[in-house]
Amino acid sequence: MPPVPATTITPARRVQGTLRVPGDKSISHRYALIAAVADGRSRLSNYAPGADCQSTLACLGRLGVDIQRGENGVVTVVGRGLRGWSSPSGLLDAGNSGSTMRMLAGLLAAQPFSTQLVGDVSLSRRPMRRVIEPLSRMGARIEATDGHAPLTIHGAALHAITHRPDVPSAQVKSAVLLAGLHAEGRTSVIEPAQTRDHTERALAAFGFDVDATGHTISVAGGQGALGQTLSVPGDFSSAAFWMVAAAALPGSRVEIADVGLNPTRTGLIDVLRRFGARVEVRETGDAAGEARGTIVVTGDRTGAIEIVPEEVPGLIDELPAIAALAAHGGEVSVRGAAELRVKESDRIAALVAGFRALGISAEERPDGFAVRGDGAPSGGVADARGDHRMAMAFAIAALAARSPSTIEGSDAVVISYPGFFDTLDRLVE
Repeated sequence: MPPVPATTITPARRVQGTLRVPGDKSISHRYALIAAVADGRSRLSNYAPGADCQSTLACLGRLGVDIQRGENGVVTVVGRGLRGWSSPSGLLDAGNSGSTMRMLAGLLAAQPFSTQLVGDVSLSRRPMRRVIEPLSRMGARIEATDGHAPLTIHGAALHAITHRPDVPSAQVKSAVLLAGLHAEGRTSVIEPAQTRDHTERALAAFGFDVDATGHTISVAGGQGALGQTLSVPGDFSSAAFWMVAAAALPGSRVEIADVGLNPTRTGLIDVLRRFGARVEVRETGDAAGEARGTIVVTGDRTGAIEIVPEEVPGLIDELPAIAALAAHGGEVSVRGAAELRVKESDRIAALVAGFRALGISAEERPDGFAVRGDGAPSGGVADARGDHRMAMAFAIAALAARSPSTIEGSDAVVISYPGFFDTLDRLVE
C-alpha cells in the first residue's frame, strides 16, 4: 500500500499577512451548471480551481457542452439551452463532489435520455434519497443502491411540485429548482430554515425569473436565458480557516481581499466577534447579486462559543474551522449539527478523533461536539480521513501545539483549496 500523503505543521506564535482565496466553490458550481442550460457563451472568471468544481466541468463536457479553460481561472461555457444536451457515451463521474451529483441530477432529470452518475468511495456513502424523492415526484425515474450512488437517471417530461425538505439543504433546493426550469408549471421549495441562496442569485444573474419570498423559492418552467460574463468572488469558507487562525492566536492580523460577503454565508463573522476577535468588514462591490469585499481579523482574546441548532444551516461548512478556535485556549460547543455525519467524512467523529490525536480535549455528541483548549496541546498525528475541511482544520489547530504535528491525508485539500499549505507557510510567524 502506498504511503498516505502527509504534511508537517510547525507551531506558530501568530499569523500575519494579506491574501486572496480561490474562487467560491458553491458559486462556481452553480454558474457552470446554469451557463450550460443558457443559450450562448458565458465567460466565468476566478472559477474555483479545486477538484470538485473541475468535476462539474468534466461532467458537462461529457454532455456535449463546450468547455474552454483559460488562464487565471477563466472558464468559458457555451450553453446549449434547456434541452440541448447530448447523451453521454459513458459514466458521469462526480468524483468527491456532492454538489455536482445532486445539482446535476436536477438537470439530468428532464433530459430525453438516461445517464449514470458515479462518485468516489466517500461520495458513494452520502445520502441521495433527499434528492431522488422530489425528482421522482416530478416524473423522473432514478435507480440507486439503497439510496446511494451510483445513480441511474432516466429523464422524462417533468411536472412542477412544491417540495418541503425535512433537512435544510442548499444542494437539494438547487436540484429541485434546476429541474423546475424544465417542468410544466411553477416549482417551489419551502425551506425549514434558510440555506445559502447562491442558486437564486445565479438564476437571476442569467436572466431566469425566480421568486424568493421568505423561505419559499419558486421558478416557472420553460424559461430561457442567455450566456453571461460573470466574476466569482473569493470563497468565504476557504477564508474561514485564516479568519479562525487570526482570531485564535493573539497578536495576529490577517487581511483577506475580494472575498464573498453573501449574508447567508457570513455567520462566522459574528461567531468570531463573540469569541473575542476584532473583525472589520469593508464591502467593495456587488456583482450578479453577490456582495464582496475585504475582511480583516485581528486576534485579541479568546473566549467560549456555543453554536445552537438555529445557527447551524448558515455555518455548516465553517464548523470544522470554528472547532479549531478551541485548540488555542478557548471553548467551542456545537449542537444540532447531525448533518456533519454525512459529509465527505463523518465530520463529528473525524474531528473529535483528530483533535484528540493532537492532544486537544474533545467530546463527541450525537449531533455535535465540544472542544476545550487547556493550554498549548502536545501535538501529534491527525488523520484527515480524505476530507479537505478536516485537513485544514487540523492544520490550523496544530499551530497552537508545543511541538510539530503531522496531518495525514493532507492532499485532500485539492478538493477545494489546492494552495492551502503554501499560503499557510507564508502567513505563519
